[in-house]
Amino acid sequence: MKTPRAFTAVLATETNTFSPIRIDIDAFRASLLARPGEHPETPTLCSAVVTVGRRFAREHGWDLVEGTAAWADPAGLVARQTFETLRDEILGQIRDQAPFDVVVIGLHGAMVAEGYDDPEGDLLARIRALIGPDTPLIATFDPHSHLTDKRVAAANALIAFKEFPHIDFVDRAVDAWEIAGRTVAGEIRPVMSVYDPKMIDVFPTTSEPMRRFVDDMIRRERENPDILSLSVIHGFMAGDVPEMGTKLLAVTDNKPELGGEVAREMGEALYRLRGKVRSEELSPAEAFERAGAFDGGPVTIADMWDNPGGGTAGDATVLLAEAIARNLESIAFGTIWDPIAVQLCHVAGEGARMMLRLGAKSAPNTGDPIDADVEILRNIRNAEQCFGQSIVPIGDASLIRIGGIEVILNSTRAQCFDTSLFSNFGIDPASRKMLVVKSTNHFHESFARVSPLILYCAAGRPYPNDPRVTPYKKAPRDIWPIHSPEEFGTVSGGRAAARQGG
Repeated sequence: MKTPRAFTAVLATETNTFSPIRIDIDAFRASLLARPGEHPETPTLCSAVVTVGRRFAREHGWDLVEGTAAWADPAGLVARQTFETLRDEILGQIRDQAPFDVVVIGLHGAMVAEGYDDPEGDLLARIRALIGPDTPLIATFDPHSHLTDKRVAAANALIAFKEFPHIDFVDRAVDAWEIAGRTVAGEIRPVMSVYDPKMIDVFPTTSEPMRRFVDDMIRRERENPDILSLSVIHGFMAGDVPEMGTKLLAVTDNKPELGGEVAREMGEALYRLRGKVRSEELSPAEAFERAGAFDGGPVTIADMWDNPGGGTAGDATVLLAEAIARNLESIAFGTIWDPIAVQLCHVAGEGARMMLRLGAKSAPNTGDPIDADVEILRNIRNAEQCFGQSIVPIGDASLIRIGGIEVILNSTRAQCFDTSLFSNFGIDPASRKMLVVKSTNHFHESFARVSPLILYCAAGRPYPNDPRVTPYKKAPRDIWPIHSPEEFGTVSGGRAAARQGG
């Protein structure tokens, strides 16, 4: 009996088209750039298809060919040469080592490159042209992505993480490989159905009503064997591309009518929740007043829109300036991105005191640079934090103190995922009155274990978080809330389609 051969590779980043920070090959090197066989045993957010694929191949006696795995932390446009070089590298690996029985690719889904509104669609279409119409092509996605017609046409199955925070990224890679194995064995024939509810919103799954929505998706998959995978593609409102928006995706075992019905039902239910799913967003003053009045701690405050995970710089100082003005103590910030300040701290050394200017260098609406007399408490080369099974680099970093305020400065942009960000610098998170993190919701799983109160704060406007006023040039205009409900119909305004990829 012939041993199945599989190929896997990764090309992923999330593009905030309004971010001034461009991505080149060095940005991939700073996060993950692993050539064939070099991928570590721990996955990144979008590269779990590699580590899970290794385990799947061992357990099932398959031959697995690993291609390049490239992940860059979110920022602005990817340089054309960088995208084309990495794309062509992966395509060359497929071409040189074909044929394969299945190809499984790890993508983010919100990448935009110079000259390419849909680089992932371009990659999948080129892979399809190489492997032919009969070889299954499966990909995993971050839900903060753009589900384009080109991607659906090229692939047999697309699978998005269900959770936000994305604590299930390894589980979804497991789903991808299980579908791959069953497809190669001839047990199933994946078909995709898509519904477009004509909306864009933010969908945290750590609270209602989205918690119930996701649990219902999981229940449907469990109870109906014809449903192979269900995904909510949240969309990414910072990506100005023609197919930006929320989509519902059903993968069935050759049951496009069932998939279309389920996708439409979920899409109409989600549309009814529009405007009701985002967390309460406080002003800086409100956040600190509520945190200060809370009996106990630590209170975690999320600087939710200066989130490097959404492509911002992560150097906004609005909350830090407010804390300094209030003379707060027992409060730790993680982090402010400032490679120059980190370099100066490392030169000065631990224990030194110095005048330091930090933050607010990247863009307007991020506050003003902070000038302060600081004490350097800790310098770390190649600092890291955890995110589930992943290790996330934050580059050379420094912990400084301004009065009673501790601030972690980092040189590689990354949002705060985990309390290890603080503990790696010797800060016991549970011993502080307040913790301030730059993250929209990925921090929640870890910090909820130590923090009895979590607050979300909208400080400044480094991220385009209100589609009604964002200066889009390419994004669709007929979606809520760009069009108000009065201007744009009701639930019936959605659009359904059943498509068979490949």
